[in-house]
Amino acid sequence: MNNPTRCAAAAALALAAIAPPAVAAENDEGIAMFGGGPSRNMVSSETGLPAAWDPDTGANVLWKQPLGSQAYGGPVIHRGRVYAGTNNEAPRNPKLTGDRGVMMVFDAETGEFLWQSAHEKLPSGRVNDWPLQGICSGPAVEGDRLYYVTNRAEVIAADVDGFRDGENDGPVTGEANSSEMDEDVLWKLDMIAELDVFPHNLAAGNPLIVGDLLFTVTGNGVDEGHVNIPAPLAPSFIALNKTTGELVWEDDSPAGDILHGQWSNPAYAVVGGKPQVIFPGGDGWVYSFVPETGELIWKFDCNPKDAKWQLGGAGTRNNLIATPVVHDGKVYIGVGQDPEHGEGPGNLWAIDAAAGTGDVTANAAVWRRGGEEFGRTISTVAIADGLLYAADLAGRLYCLDAATGKHHWTYDAFAAIWGSPYVADGKVYIGDEDGDVAVLEHSKTMKLLAEINMGAAVYTTPVAYDGVLYVMSRNALWALDEGAKWTPPATEPRPAGEEKPAASGGGEAEGEGGGAHGHSGHHHSAGARGHPGHDRADGEAAGGMDAETAEGAIEAETAEGATDADGGETGAAPAGDDATTAPPATTPAPARRPPPSRSRAPQIPGRRPPPSEAPAR
Repeated sequence: MNNPTRCAAAAALALAAIAPPAVAAENDEGIAMFGGGPSRNMVSSETGLPAAWDPDTGANVLWKQPLGSQAYGGPVIHRGRVYAGTNNEAPRNPKLTGDRGVMMVFDAETGEFLWQSAHEKLPSGRVNDWPLQGICSGPAVEGDRLYYVTNRAEVIAADVDGFRDGENDGPVTGEANSSEMDEDVLWKLDMIAELDVFPHNLAAGNPLIVGDLLFTVTGNGVDEGHVNIPAPLAPSFIALNKTTGELVWEDDSPAGDILHGQWSNPAYAVVGGKPQVIFPGGDGWVYSFVPETGELIWKFDCNPKDAKWQLGGAGTRNNLIATPVVHDGKVYIGVGQDPEHGEGPGNLWAIDAAAGTGDVTANAAVWRRGGEEFGRTISTVAIADGLLYAADLAGRLYCLDAATGKHHWTYDAFAAIWGSPYVADGKVYIGDEDGDVAVLEHSKTMKLLAEINMGAAVYTTPVAYDGVLYVMSRNALWALDEGAKWTPPATEPRPAGEEKPAASGGGEAEGEGGGAHGHSGHHHSAGARGHPGHDRADGEAAGGMDAETAEGAIEAETAEGATDADGGETGAAPAGDDATTAPPATTPAPARRPPPSRSRAPQIPGRRPPPSEAPAR
């Protein structure tokens, strides 16, 4: 329930009633965040984006930067900087080693590494901060500040320049690390120490900025036994003053009904003239609140009343990891579970956001797609020109009529999908666990333009900015630009301490710690657990780490003749180049192989849960 003592202070805050803008890397309000804008709709107005590229020859590749061994946060692009959440398996700062949660910042045009944050893991271990998962959600960026949730369940506001500007902006001035490549913290809220939150496996949330307020989920969840909720009265949803970090209001609505963890993200819209902030709960309900005060407007149960929750994913009741999208007065969201629970029946909803107050489950459903027609999902939808694109964990991308739910077509990736469809420039981009990015035509009729393998699983959502498409794989960040030509290095050294895999490759490691546990949304957050792909044929190393991250690498691998400072493209291949340097043709990709069995959960090299946890995963 909402805390009334904290709500009193909120009345004095001015909340800008902004309409949801068209989504881009940076929206019309000058704010960049997951989904581009407050409505979280995965649609961009960017044009001139490539329909295909070739990571092997460098055609249409502007630059590539190595990340850690697991990367799930972002990318988010704002005013020439790219932000990516990852781990510390390819340390940038030789003084900051070991397992950490890292937010890296790069120059969007050149790929130059600018600075990073590097947060130590929580001493409580995997129950609150799973090994090697890093920071599993992206930031919200506005003006000279970025805001994000760390692996330690902290909400941080930081200077977008870090310490590169030679200034410590405060009010926090006691940072332990203040070199040019380190983070300049402005304020910090420790949700464990100050709000009694108990994050399950990892805290992850892509913050939402509206006016003077910053909204996020807290990650509150169950303990390692997966039944007890250590802090049922701790908040699940919070609103902060973005300038000071002061708590404005909190809400614990899921309370004792949290099913597992909470790794989703809030959305915002004005519906019927009334602003609403919409939170997905860890109990499978969607909640709408008055943004200024946290007063409940309505709530909706996204599971059938006869649905049952069972440990390990065998049940029919699901929680919410996908992010709600608000479009044309309706909220669109699908239910799902931790990907380690495997595939199962799901429900994709269109909910009338103006149906009434209180429990509107009985009368707010506009349409539903479920059962055999839509599986569990952790992905967020994209809606453009009356078409809705939604993906389920089983690897199917659906094109539906946004108003009625009518089915137009289905694309099957034959691999698990954690990221979200992204619509831009007449195309739909979607990544999968096998490392493929599919490019389809934005149309009522399915047309596959290309499938490109990135060399490692793609658990995140592509994002466009200034005519460039940014794709983040599990261990690398790619900038893709029509006409660019990047020269891949002859060899790419493995990260420090990583042994070269046996020639046969492909085997699963038996040690713990190679799996992934942080949902964003996936992503992924939205957010997300790190599954290095099943039955891959792209040379991934045993134990779930690829030969993509360069030891101590700082400089980007940039395209020959990269874009000039004035924005002019100088990387296009000259006329007369042979076929090996020409951009790849936008023809349908070769035939794709299906996995051995659609019924099994994604496999996780290097991830073996402890006995106490295994039955409940």
